[in-house]
Amino acid sequence: MFHLAWFTNPRAHGWTANGADRWAGNDILPERWQTLDFLKDMARQLESACFDFIMIEDHVVLTNDKQNLEPRIDPMIVMSVLSQVTRRLGLIGTFSSSFYPPFLLARQIASVDHVSRGRAGWNVVTSSEDWAARAFGRDKQPPHDERYAIADEMLDLIKQLWDAWEEDPFEMSAETGRYVDPTKFREFEFEGKYHRSLGPLNVTRSPQGRPAICQAGSSPAGRDFAAKHSDVILCSTFGRNSVPALKEFRDDIRERMVRHGRDPDEAKVMFLISPVLGDTLAAAQHRYDEIVGMTPTILAQRLGRLTLHTGLDWTKFDLDAPFPDIDPASVEGFQGFVASIKAKAKGGQTLREALSEQETTSLKLIGTPEMVADQMEAAIAEIGGDGFLMHARPLTRRYLAEILDGLVPLLQKRGLVRSTYETTTLRGHLAAF
Repeated sequence: MFHLAWFTNPRAHGWTANGADRWAGNDILPERWQTLDFLKDMARQLESACFDFIMIEDHVVLTNDKQNLEPRIDPMIVMSVLSQVTRRLGLIGTFSSSFYPPFLLARQIASVDHVSRGRAGWNVVTSSEDWAARAFGRDKQPPHDERYAIADEMLDLIKQLWDAWEEDPFEMSAETGRYVDPTKFREFEFEGKYHRSLGPLNVTRSPQGRPAICQAGSSPAGRDFAAKHSDVILCSTFGRNSVPALKEFRDDIRERMVRHGRDPDEAKVMFLISPVLGDTLAAAQHRYDEIVGMTPTILAQRLGRLTLHTGLDWTKFDLDAPFPDIDPASVEGFQGFVASIKAKAKGGQTLREALSEQETTSLKLIGTPEMVADQMEAAIAEIGGDGFLMHARPLTRRYLAEILDGLVPLLQKRGLVRSTYETTTLRGHLAAF
């Protein structure tokens, strides 16, 4: 069996660089997405389909790309709201290790874990953009590998904060007059290179011990960080859009976990996919061509986003020539992406062609639901694990229905994914198989 989850964000779904998708309906209206109506409906449907979790992606500030502004709702609020309309679905929010004080973030995530009865998780990002740093009163972000060193120390501190409470600390004794047993928590001082703090939290131990940790680093530093800390490790595109490449990624992560003294089965490696379905292969291929087709507006949006995340000015590159010979380690973000574009250039692809292919996520899954189910089953059998993280561009109710009512029942009928939840916590879902 393999795991299923969904990757999304709290913004106007169904809006593209070319305007509203024809299936978007009213979900693009501010009064719909800003009140989380669409995401609440979506979370209920994902839970009915027995998905492990929904992941809420985020950027903490507006970009300075005025053509492609994406207002959002804070993921901590989204997690809290979704926890009240679901009972089993895991809830993972994206929070930057660069901008949140460790004590505050540990307290907030632990609180959501209690409110959700043990279903909270944290997707750790380090944030490369200097424009985001300036919003938080800093001149610029530290270099790439130092950001991971900061995140590593932050995780060490937050784990201590989460572990400071023992289970069942509530004394509730009329004789002592105490509600909480003062022997059931550990006080400590933490002083590292980047962070200082006192423990414990004033939030008791998580229902699942610790909230789950997720990470999606593709650089050597990112992979090592994920192998040391994560319960869920995400493999997005970045050049790994073949089964052998995905297997290499998973094998590398598992080897790194062993070097960190961890059992490699403790973490699930999940691959980002965007299946494109149709009644026939030809219909699905036509839809795929529409999705990845680069109109001038979409191309400008993509180049602007890459400029923000890498620190390179992508608008100066010749789109009809191979990508320049730039060292991926020299950019501040998306190092894996730059490495994959560089590799395609060596194969003779122009930058325009390479950028189009990057929209295929980890695997190009195109066809009828039966065809895509076959492809997913074969891929997991060869890779060795562990599951898929679904993503849609654009996300509409129609696409959601195609996946949850068309594809997932086929996978369940084959016994490839769960048809019922075995546990009530996020960690329990991940450990079930």
